[in-house]
Order: sequence, then structure tokens, then C-alpha cells
Amino acid sequence: MPAQSTVHCMMSYTAWADDVMLNNAARLPAFELLAPRDALFNSIAGTFDHILVVAEIFQAHLQARRHPHTARYRSEILGFSEVAERLRAMNDYYVACARDWTDAALAETIDFDFVGGGKGAMSREDILLPLANHATYHRGFVSTLLYPLVKGGAATDLTVFIRDVWSRNAAQL
Repeated sequence: MPAQSTVHCMMSYTAWADDVMLNNAARLPAFELLAPRDALFNSIAGTFDHILVVAEIFQAHLQARRHPHTARYRSEILGFSEVAERLRAMNDYYVACARDWTDAALAETIDFDFVGGGKGAMSREDILLPLANHATYHRGFVSTLLYPLVKGGAATDLTVFIRDVWSRNAAQL
């Protein structure tokens, strides 16, 4: 796979943007990260944990193995530091896949069962790009939750990533 592929760029962007947002969130005390909020996954840490759960589910599908999840969220979320560590490691996994898979590997169809029920079949590329989009969507929620709590947090815009990171470091990402 060429280093400049769209899939590689989007997975690298996801890793970078998650890291930026995790660093923004880490500026808060632990109780703020777990505090109940008027949000889909109840807290800042819960939203990051949901992103991680979905990434774990699709990693298992890509590796043709079972995963322990019966929903797209955990009944008890992990602590923020564990979520941050595991999400960063998961993002590294996906960046390596996107960088290393050939066009033929990206086009290969993966059959799986959705946790909500029903059969699924998607190419590796069709799994990776929605994962990037999924993380972006939920980082938007986190950004809204962080806004009143963290002043001067760094931006996670794709254009900022392309300007500041991708155009300079794509071969190493």
C-alpha cells in the first residue's frame, strides 16, 4: 500500500486526533472525566470507551476471532487512563494495518456478525474508513463536553492534521 493512501491518511488522522483530544481531556481531574453528563455515553471517559469498544469489535472481525462485547459499550466503563492507553495502542494497530495492507488485502471481504444482530460483510477498507468517521463523530461530542471545562484545547481538524503532520511525516506514520 502506498504511504500516501487515503486509508492510511485517515487512520493516521484518527490516531493523531484521538491523541490530541485525549491530551485535552487529561487536563481535567479524574472526577470530571467520569462525571455524568447529558451525553450519549454519559461521560467524557464513557465516550472514549465507546470509541475503543467499537475499535475492539472490528479488530476482532479483521482478525477472524471472537470478541467479548454484546453491545457497542461496556456496562462498566474503564478508567480514563486505561481507555487512553488502550485506545492509543488500538490506533497504532489500525495505522499499521492501513499502511501495510496491499490494495488486494484492503479489498478483501470480511464476514462477521453485528453486535446488534444481523450478518455483516465489508471489505477491510470499508471497515477502516467508517472507523475513522466514527471516532471523528464522537470526538465532536467530547469536544462539546470539554469546551466549558478546558480552555485553549488543541484543535483536531483534518486540515490541521494534513498541514502540520501528514504532509511532513506520512512515510513514518
